[in-house]
Amino acid sequence: MLNNATFVQPSNHSCSRSLLITQQILPALYLVVFTAGLLLNTMSGWVFLYVPSSKSFIVYLKNIVVADFIMNLTFPFRILSDARLGPWQLGVFVCRVSAVLFYVNMYVSIMFFGLISFDRYYKIVKPLSSSFIQSVSYSKLLSMLVWLGTLLLAVPNSILTNQNASDTWPTSCMNLKSPLGQAWHKATTYIFVAIFWLVFFLLIMFYTAITRKIFKSHLKLRKNSMSFKKKSSRNIFSIMLVFVVCFVPYHVARIPYTKSQTEEAYGCRAKEILLYIKEFSLLLSAVNVCLDPIIYFFLCQPFRDILCKKLRISVNTPPGSETSKTKRGQTINESIDTL
Repeated sequence: MLNNATFVQPSNHSCSRSLLITQQILPALYLVVFTAGLLLNTMSGWVFLYVPSSKSFIVYLKNIVVADFIMNLTFPFRILSDARLGPWQLGVFVCRVSAVLFYVNMYVSIMFFGLISFDRYYKIVKPLSSSFIQSVSYSKLLSMLVWLGTLLLAVPNSILTNQNASDTWPTSCMNLKSPLGQAWHKATTYIFVAIFWLVFFLLIMFYTAITRKIFKSHLKLRKNSMSFKKKSSRNIFSIMLVFVVCFVPYHVARIPYTKSQTEEAYGCRAKEILLYIKEFSLLLSAVNVCLDPIIYFFLCQPFRDILCKKLRISVNTPPGSETSKTKRGQTINESIDTL
């Protein structure tokens, strides 16, 4: 589950690659992502300081902010390492520490989006029932378990990257791993990829059920539901779009790339192609740190209200947007902004 810049060679021959891509283009693109992500996530963290953790989905959103911020802080090490700037020990640090943190926070963010979808599903599909699952204390406990479980899986990748490094840039992070480390790397790769696909398919199931529920409920409450449909569809579509664009390409490419690192059946040309596919799909995953703050704005009403208040931006409520007087109507309408 580690960097990213190179691959293991099954023989003593080196496979060629484009240094223009790996040492110039990719670092430059990561620099753009880092700059935008730092600004957006700093702003998000600042706003969420004023948002009370009164609901479980807000607790989950705050954890995503933390995960994205830490993930964004790993980018400078990757940029300097890939561009071969600084001492060779920096490349070893990336293999042993910063790349592990990158993946930890990426999968933590993915799992919290899964928890948000479950929370919204339970709230909307069963609005009249109450459960400790939706309590703030339970969501905080679950958040700690997500972080702890992810770290327990990922930290051995750092510990087992323990082979002696020479006084040159590591040709591959896999070369720094012990035999057990390579086996653990492969196992955790399969586990995390499986976690992603599980969360992705659960998102599809939950949001399909939510869409049906809110449309049926709203049609019973109002005749004209075009604006409602557009708003709820936008909210659901934005989350699914982020997953499809940012995470699906990487998780399609991840298993073949890992196999090319750990098996000798792949030739140099196949390894080179898989490397480029994996690198650019991983870059798309990194772009997620820039898109999440936009999701907060559109999907989280308290976040949007506080941000507009801090920036002194007036928000006009469109005519006809009043909520229903019934408890069920309030539940459905309040849930649109937190899908």
